Amino acid sequence: MVLKSHTTFLGLLFAAGVFATPALAAAPDGVYARPNGTTAKVWTCGGKLCAKVQDSNFDMFLSGIAPAGEGKWQGDMKHPDMPGFMTFNGTVTTTAKGLKVQGCAVGQTMCDSEQWTKK
Repeated sequence: MVLKSHTTFLGLLFAAGVFATPALAAAPDGVYARPNGTTAKVWTCGGKLCAKVQDSNFDMFLSGIAPAGEGKWQGDMKHPDMPGFMTFNGTVTTTAKGLKVQGCAVGQTMCDSEQWTKK
């Protein structure tokens, strides 16, 4: 009888999704509102993440940062409000509302981030 109750319990756990593998996060492709009112287009490019501020002459500021786990990308990035020669250690993370975009300089000692909301 004990075996049957354990089997039933495990069956219920699988049905509830407790042991189910998580679904892969959807690609964050789309248009996002930045806190300063501009918009950024985000797309996947060769399995990596790219982004550009729309209606701007600024080159892409995310030009192929690599996946770094579920819903996370990391790599060099530029900031559209800073001189183009400056690069930062960038991290993009999916959130419930959109994307958290963070850039760090001087190792990881000086960091700033923005929350982008998907339009």
